[in-house]
Amino acid sequence: MIQKKSLADEVAMRLQEQVSLGQYKPGEKLPIEPELMKAFGVGRSTIREAIRILVNSGLLRVQQGAGTFVDASTGNKEPISQRLQRASEEDLDEVRALVEMKIAEKAAFNRSKADLAVMKTYLRDRKTAADAGDLEACVDADIAFHVAIAEASGNQVLADLYKSVSVHLRKWFLVRFPDTASFIGSHSLHEQLFKHITDGEAKKAWNTAAKIIAWH
Repeated sequence: MIQKKSLADEVAMRLQEQVSLGQYKPGEKLPIEPELMKAFGVGRSTIREAIRILVNSGLLRVQQGAGTFVDASTGNKEPISQRLQRASEEDLDEVRALVEMKIAEKAAFNRSKADLAVMKTYLRDRKTAADAGDLEACVDADIAFHVAIAEASGNQVLADLYKSVSVHLRKWFLVRFPDTASFIGSHSLHEQLFKHITDGEAKKAWNTAAKIIAWH
């Protein structure tokens, strides 16, 4: 039963991706069950369960006697966390740049003493791990520092978006950097960013965040 459900989830995810990529457009009818069974290499019950999942999510609608259609109001209902899995490094970096600069700016306005204490802890952990050559711990502390800035921004939507991006940034950083040298080199910029946020200097925080992104 668990295996069947996870298989249906996989089919649902792949159908959702096809819709988001425009293979099936809003208002368009999906192929009939036998064709979907052949395309995905699964049984009828799995296809029906996958369709049910997507109907419940609002992506598809079933019209009795006519078939299954992509909901006409559907734009892109693919969850952002799932969409980010398919993002290129270039696209991911652009999203990261926009969000990191904005959260730095807003954190300079909205940070609390508690927020600053959390940032300071992660900034210290980042330096300790970088100096020790522990890449994984350094990346984790680096991302945690920026997540703390996102939380301090006061905009929960931005914070949630950055958290979603950060999951993929972590994987990217661990592949991109062979050691902690780049993190050691950019540490003074991170200290400057922390100081600007502490001092409420929003424009300087934005500019320093931009320099950090250019560095990495």
